Parts: sequence; structure tokens; C-alpha cells
Amino acid sequence: MSRDNGFAAPFIEFNFKLGGFGLARDGPPDDRTHVTTRVVGTQGYSAPEYIATGHLTEKCDVYAFGVVMLELLSGRRALDTSSDKHRNLVYWARPYLSKKENVYRVVDKKLDGQHLQEGAVIFSNLALQCVSHNPKSRPSMAEVLATLERL
Repeated sequence: MSRDNGFAAPFIEFNFKLGGFGLARDGPPDDRTHVTTRVVGTQGYSAPEYIATGHLTEKCDVYAFGVVMLELLSGRRALDTSSDKHRNLVYWARPYLSKKENVYRVVDKKLDGQHLQEGAVIFSNLALQCVSHNPKSRPSMAEVLATLERL
């Protein structure tokens, strides 16, 4: 959608949505008549409890969103396949984000100090809550949105 903003080029509003497919159905092999459901998903974004049980919940979505937040903060991929060192972004970032004074170790160096330190700390703390191993410790998406709107 575009609107006149006083500039020669029209202003375009982008409304982004994240989506994923957590389940895949396999057709019955050979002469079998049942369809199976198995856990599938993009590696690095799937919540630990989803991997363990195959049950999707809102908290699984919160976890995946937390991974995206860590990607934005760090400039790294959720799962780095280029080397064995620090392959999983969540497992790499968690120890640094647990202490306020170590957040700078996770923030993308390309930002070169252009980020607001307080905002980065709040953002990183929220991301850490979202990727908590315990689903009950994760905020709701409404709480995530409310915190992000305050930044």
C-alpha cells in the first residue's frame, strides 16, 4: 500500500509476517493405509519441547521469535553450518546474555556502537526470555509485543 508522503517516491508500508511449518505429513508408503505425522521444522528455530514431544504450543512460536531476535541482535544465523564452533546461536548467546555486562559480546560488530546500549540490553533480555529452555518462563507474544513497542 502506498501513500503520498511529500516525496517524489511513494511511501510503501511493509507488513511482515513470520511463518513456518511445524508438521509434515508423509503419505502411506507402499500398501499401508495410514498417514504419519512427524516433527519437522527449520533447525535452530524449533523449541526444545517441540523437538522432544512433537506438540506445538504458543510458547514454541515465542521460542522461534526469540531466535529471530537473536539473529537481528547478533548478525548471525540461527544455525551456522560453516563451522562446528558456535553452531547453534541460542546455545552460543545464552551465557553472554545472562549478564548485562556481556551483552556487547553478542551485539553485531557491524553496528559499531550505533545501537542504544539500554535498548540493546532490554532487547537482548527479552530475546533471552523468549528462548528460555522452560516454556513456562517464556513471555506471551502479547508481552513480547508490548516490550518491543516501548523500545
